[in-house]
Amino acid sequence: MEELIRKIKVIYKDKDLLVIEKPAGVSVHPPVGDRKDDFYLTDWLVQEFPETAVVGDEPSLRPGLVHRLDKDTSGVMVIARNQDSFEALKNIFKNRLAEKTYWAIVCGTPKEKTGVISMPIGRLVKNPLKRGVAIGQIRIRGEREAFTEYKVLRGGEKYSLLELRPKTGRMHQLRVHLKAIGYPVACDKIYGGTKVCCPPDASRQLLHAKSLSFSFPAGRKLYFEADPPEDFAKSMNLC
Repeated sequence: MEELIRKIKVIYKDKDLLVIEKPAGVSVHPPVGDRKDDFYLTDWLVQEFPETAVVGDEPSLRPGLVHRLDKDTSGVMVIARNQDSFEALKNIFKNRLAEKTYWAIVCGTPKEKTGVISMPIGRLVKNPLKRGVAIGQIRIRGEREAFTEYKVLRGGEKYSLLELRPKTGRMHQLRVHLKAIGYPVACDKIYGGTKVCCPPDASRQLLHAKSLSFSFPAGRKLYFEADPPEDFAKSMNLC
């Protein structure tokens, strides 16, 4: 736990915002009524920045949070330090005014070096805890439109490095979309399957929130970036 806490880096802070680099292996917040992990990002957040404890729609569960990253996804997150900034940031994300860029190491190399994945995402009928797209025999419910732009940065024989720009914010969107087009995120056993490709130096899905940009307040453009962590950087050498 202490090692994970040390890996949380503050990239930027002012009276309204806190921007951090979240390490892989840290869940952002506990599920409703259940603490499955010993440590959550929100534990650190309330301890280090106690003003966030009363910020948000459900501050007892998600203090200051306007978006989230999966437990094993690393990278940039922004957090509100007061209710006014929370409402402003919530509006930015709701209206898709935040520009998010991810890097992913995937299995194989897409033939098209750039493209847009446009596939609605919903809960799998056979496993509502997972998301998916309606392909072949797969059935989903509660589907919502989802768009992901991608660009191949490096292509290798077994792995490639992709830049991803989600235009919608569906849960597990990038992982689901990449699996749907046949290039799952490396080491992603949930969506890529138990036999998914996985570099020797990696043990988690190789997805990294590289940068985040938005106007706050209106007219003031902010841009934040985080370099990939060690496991990701080592695996990039295989691309």
